Amino acid sequence: MELTEQLILLQAPDPAAAANGRKLSQKGSYTNLHKTQDGTLYWGECAGSGKTPYLVSIDWTSPDAPVCRCSCPSRKFPCKHALGLMFEQLAGKEFSQADIPEDIAAKRAKQAARAAKKAAAPVKPKKTNTAAQKKKLARQLEGLDMAEKMVDDLLSAGVGTLAGSSAQSYDKLAKDLGSSYLTGLQTALTRIALTVRTVQKKPDQAETAYAEALRQLVFLRSAIKKSRVFLQDKLEAGSYSAEDTMLFEALGGVWKLEDLHAIGAFRENARLVQLSFDVSYDEAKKEYVERGWWLDLDTGRIDQTLNLRPAKALKYVKGDDSRFGLLEVPTLYTYPGEGNCRIRWESAASRSLTPEEQAALPKLAQPDLAAAVKATKNQIKNTLLPKFLAVLVPVGRLGKVGETFVLEDPAGARIVLRDRAEDGADHASTARLDMLPEPVPAGSALFGLMFYDEADKSICLHPYSVVTPDRVIRLQY
Repeated sequence: MELTEQLILLQAPDPAAAANGRKLSQKGSYTNLHKTQDGTLYWGECAGSGKTPYLVSIDWTSPDAPVCRCSCPSRKFPCKHALGLMFEQLAGKEFSQADIPEDIAAKRAKQAARAAKKAAAPVKPKKTNTAAQKKKLARQLEGLDMAEKMVDDLLSAGVGTLAGSSAQSYDKLAKDLGSSYLTGLQTALTRIALTVRTVQKKPDQAETAYAEALRQLVFLRSAIKKSRVFLQDKLEAGSYSAEDTMLFEALGGVWKLEDLHAIGAFRENARLVQLSFDVSYDEAKKEYVERGWWLDLDTGRIDQTLNLRPAKALKYVKGDDSRFGLLEVPTLYTYPGEGNCRIRWESAASRSLTPEEQAALPKLAQPDLAAAVKATKNQIKNTLLPKFLAVLVPVGRLGKVGETFVLEDPAGARIVLRDRAEDGADHASTARLDMLPEPVPAGSALFGLMFYDEADKSICLHPYSVVTPDRVIRLQY
C-alpha cells in the first residue's frame, strides 16, 4: 500500500476534517507513536482539549478500506485525529515497533469472526413479492398513458405555448409520475417545468429553454414508447427481476451491486485512471452530481462514476474528489447501457502509475477524429442517451485558427474546440489551453466531451484534459 495525500483526502468525510487533521500533525499534537512489525497497524496519542490525550489508531489490514479508531467523541468518521495520524505517517514521523494493543487485537478477532461467518453463510435467493410487482407494473403502465397524453398535447400545440403554461401543472404531473414509480420520467417533467419558469422569468433565455424542453419531450416520447413494450412483456411473462437494459434505470429503477452481479455486468481485476472530475448541480433533482471520467487501461473504454449528493442530505453523503495515479479494482461493476456507462466498485487500491502505464494512456485514444465523430453521432441518435460522448482523440497539432481553438489529428482532420453551453460557465475550460506551459508533445491525446453545437450545426469538442506520454493535464479540476 502506497500512502499518498490523495488517499488521505479520500478517507476524509469533508475537506474541513482533512485540513484540521493536517494542522494537528503540523503542530506536533501526536506522541507515543507505534506500529506493528508487519506495518498494518499504526497508533498513538493526540492532545485534545482536556488533560487526557485521545487514543488513535489506523488499521491498514485492508489497504483500500482502513479502519480508523479514536477515543474522541466526534461523530465524524474518520475524525480529524485519525486523519492527522495518517498525515504523521505521510510525513515520515518515527513510529517505534511494538506489540499490538490487546483491545485492538480483540476487535480485530471479532471483525475476522464476523467476516468468516458472513462468508460461510449460504446465500439465500431473494423472494419476489409477485403480487406487489404485478401491481407496480400495472401502475407504471397507467402512468405511461398519462405522460403520453401530456406529451402528445404539447407537441401538437408546439413548445412555443410553454410561455403561457403553468409550471405548477407540470410539477403536479411530475409528482403523479413519481407516484406511478416512474421517477426517471418524473425528472424529465420537472425539467420541463423548469423551462417554463425560465421562459416566463427570463425571456432573453427563451430560445435555450425551448431547445431544452424539446429535448426532454423527445426523450419522453421515446422512453414512453419503448417502456410500454418493455413493461407489457414483463407483465405477460411474469418476470419481475432487474434486466440488462438501460430502460430499467430510465424508468427510475435503482441498480444494486448484487443485481449487476446477477446479470453478469462485472469484470475482475480492472485498472482505471481518472482523466477528469467535475461537479454540477441538478436543479430538477435537487442534488449535486460528482462525476469522474475513467479510462480502462485494459479495454480502452471511457466510463463514468457518479456520486449523487441530495442538497438536503449533503452532510450524510460522503463527497468524492479528483483521483490521481492508478486504481486497481478487484471487481468492477458496469451499469447496462451504451456509450460512457456508469461504473461502481466496492473496494479498490490506488498506486502511482509506472512510466510505461502513463506512456500507454494516449495510445488508447480513438484511431482518428472520424472514428470519434461517428461514435458521437450514433450516440446522439439514441433518444435515451446524453447528447454528448466522452472521447479520447489523438493530437497531431493543437492551437488557434484566428481566435478559435482547433485540434488537428495526425491524419490532418480538424475539429473546433469550444465549451458546451449546457455545462455552464463553471465548466468552461477551452480558454485554459492558452495557459499550457509548453506545446503539446507528439504522441499525446485530448480528452473531452464531443457534442453537436446547434449554434453553427457542427460537431465540436469540449476539452477536459490533455493526456501526454508523461502526465495528465487537467483543464477542469
